[in-house]
Amino acid sequence: MDLESKINADIKQAMLAREKEKLEALRAVKSAILLAKTEKVGAELDSETELRLLQKLVKQRRDSAVIYHQQNRADMADPEEYQASVIEAYLPEQMSEEKVRELISAVVTQLGATSVKDMGKVMAEASKQIAGRADGKLIASVVKEKLS
Repeated sequence: MDLESKINADIKQAMLAREKEKLEALRAVKSAILLAKTEKVGAELDSETELRLLQKLVKQRRDSAVIYHQQNRADMADPEEYQASVIEAYLPEQMSEEKVRELISAVVTQLGATSVKDMGKVMAEASKQIAGRADGKLIASVVKEKLS
């Protein structure tokens, strides 16, 4: 089942269960999918595009929650965190930091990278291999650490 039909089915379930916050998050995902489809006019979204879309939505909500917490607005931060957790359920299981470090070490040795100048090549290859299973900030920090 593709992401859009899965989201539509979950929207129906959330409506029947009267889960307002979950419904809000699912509608945001559906909206983002429809927007991405209209940008490509009639094209179906591939799984990689869907993955990036979901990651973007989760990141937006996490960033908003951090800002709300900084402003002592827990009443605004809690729904953002809940929505992020709902959307995360559609992402593949996230890799641990240890696994990311192992994979990046392998990429560094595979490419023969030795300095920070090679960061772009390493990031491109690592991002391709990790593809949605880890946060981009984590990947970048580990790559920078390995190449320093």
